[in-house]
Amino acid sequence: MNLKSKPFYLDEEAVFWVENTLQKMATSQKIAQLFCLDIREGNDAEFSEMIDSFGGIPGGVLYRAMSLETAHAFTTKIQNRAFVPALVVANLEKGGNGIVKEGTAFASPMGVAATDDDEMVRKMARVCAREARAVGANWTYSPVIDIDFEYHNPITNTRTFGSDPERVARMGKIFVETIQEEGIAATIKHFPGDGVDERDQHLLASLNMMSCEEWDETFGKAYKASIDAGALSVMAAHIMQPAYSKALNPNLKDEEILPGSLSKELMNGLLREKLGFNGLIVTDSTLMAGFTNAMPRNRAVPYAIEAGADMFLFTRVAAEDFRFMKEGLETGILSEQRLEEAAMRVLALKAAIGLHKSTKMPSVEEARKVVGCGEHRKWAKECAEKAITLVKEQKDVLPLKPGKRILFIPLENRYGEPKPIETKPCQAVYERLIAEGFDVEIFGAETGIPRAEKYAYILYVANLKTRSNQTVVRIEWGAKCPHNIEEIPTIFVSLENPYHLLDIPRVKTYINCYNSNDDMVEVLVDKLIGKSQFRGKSPIDPFCGKWDARLG
Repeated sequence: MNLKSKPFYLDEEAVFWVENTLQKMATSQKIAQLFCLDIREGNDAEFSEMIDSFGGIPGGVLYRAMSLETAHAFTTKIQNRAFVPALVVANLEKGGNGIVKEGTAFASPMGVAATDDDEMVRKMARVCAREARAVGANWTYSPVIDIDFEYHNPITNTRTFGSDPERVARMGKIFVETIQEEGIAATIKHFPGDGVDERDQHLLASLNMMSCEEWDETFGKAYKASIDAGALSVMAAHIMQPAYSKALNPNLKDEEILPGSLSKELMNGLLREKLGFNGLIVTDSTLMAGFTNAMPRNRAVPYAIEAGADMFLFTRVAAEDFRFMKEGLETGILSEQRLEEAAMRVLALKAAIGLHKSTKMPSVEEARKVVGCGEHRKWAKECAEKAITLVKEQKDVLPLKPGKRILFIPLENRYGEPKPIETKPCQAVYERLIAEGFDVEIFGAETGIPRAEKYAYILYVANLKTRSNQTVVRIEWGAKCPHNIEEIPTIFVSLENPYHLLDIPRVKTYINCYNSNDDMVEVLVDKLIGKSQFRGKSPIDPFCGKWDARLG
C-alpha cells in the first residue's frame, strides 16, 4: 500500500505516524479501529457503552443531527479520551443540518442539479464542510453518486444529482473536490450503484442488473471521476452487481453472488483493481437486511473486512460484534494481513485530514457564528430560487390572481391522528397564501366534489418524502382524487418526490421543488404569485416515461 500516492498523499512525517502508531497497537486496538459507531443522542450512556465495549474509542463515530452544544461537547469528550484521534462523521448530503439541528438546510442534491449550476454544488459542499467542522467533524458519507434511473426507487430519488450519468459524474466530482479542500474527507456512495432496482437495500440485498458495458458507461464513469479527483473513501452498499461479479469470477454460482459490502469481486476486483481506488472502503450500515440476510452475523462481521472493506459501519450489539471480529481473526475468517491493511487505511485517512497533528476545533461561541450563518442561508435561498421547476403549465393560470378563492389540498405522510394539515411545509404554504390576500379553504370531509362556481383554483401541495425502510412513495388519494382538472384550473406542487405525475398525469400545471425546507417554501409561493420566475431545469424525467403525463 503506497500511502504517498492518491488519495492519501501522505508526507514522510505522516507515513511515519501511521506506521509507528500501527506498530504500537495491540490486536484489540487494531480491531477497534475497524468500527464506526452510530451516535444518536451524544449522551453519557452512549459514551460509556462505547468504552465498555471497545476498551476505548473506536476508529470512528457517526453523528445523527443533534444540538450544536451536544455535538461539540461529545466531540471534545471523544478526542480527549481517544488513544488515536477518532473519525467524526455525518451524512452531510444536503447541508449542515445533517449533523446539527441548527445547521443550514441547503437543498437536496437533486435540487442543486435542477439549478444546472456547478457553483451551487461548490456552495453546498462548503456549507456542509464549514458547519460540520465547527463541531469537530472530519468525515462525511457524501456525495451520493447513485443515478436515479428507476423512478419507483424509494431511496435514491432526491438524494441523487438526477438521472443523467454525465451530470452525476460532474457534480459528484465537484462536491468531492470542494469538501476535501475544506478539510472534510468525502465518501462516494452507494457502490456498486443504487437507482436501478426499485427496491430498498435496507430491506433486502438489491440489484444493479446492468451489463458490464452499461455499468462502465454510467456508474463506472461517475466513480472514476470522483476517484480520479481524489475521493478518500467509498461506501460499499448491500447491492449486488451480478454481471461484474461473474465477469471477475467466472466460477461464481448465482447463489454465491454477494452484495458489494461482502463481495471480494466488487471491492477488490472492480473497485481496487479496475478503478484504481487506493483509499478507505467503509460498509454501509450493517443493520440493514441487505447485509444481515447474506450470512450469519458471526461470520459476516469479520468476512466484510476480509472481503475488502476497511471499516465496519454500526453494530447490532457493540460488544458482541467486537467479539465476532476477534473470533473471526482467531478462526481464520479474517486474516492478519487484512486486519493490518484495514487498520493502516483507517490511520492513513486520519493522517490525510491532519488528525495526527491536531484535533482542535472552534469554541462553541465560534461554532455558533458559522452554523446557520447569514451567508449560508443566503446561498440556500439562492439555490431554491434557481431550482424550482415548472414542468407543465396551463396557459393563463399562473401567476395566481390575488383575492381569488383557492381550494387547498395537502397530500402528506400520515403520523398519528389526521389533522387538516399534517406538516409544517404545507402549513407554511397555506399561511403565506392567506397573508398574500387569497381566500383559501382547506379540503375537508364535507367538501365533496368541488364546483367550478365556488373555486378559482385547486392547489394540491404534496409533501411525501422518500425514506429508508419503505417500499413505495405513491399518492393515496381517498376523497382527494382529482375530479375537476377540466373544470377548475388545477395546480399540483410536489415539495419532495419529483415523480407524482405518475399518479396525476392529466394535471395541466405541475411544479417540482425537490425539497421542503423553509427557503424552498418561501420561494415557491413567490413564484406562484408572480414575484419570481421559474428557472429550474428538470434533472430527471418527471413524466416517468408515460405519454399521457406529457399531455396539457
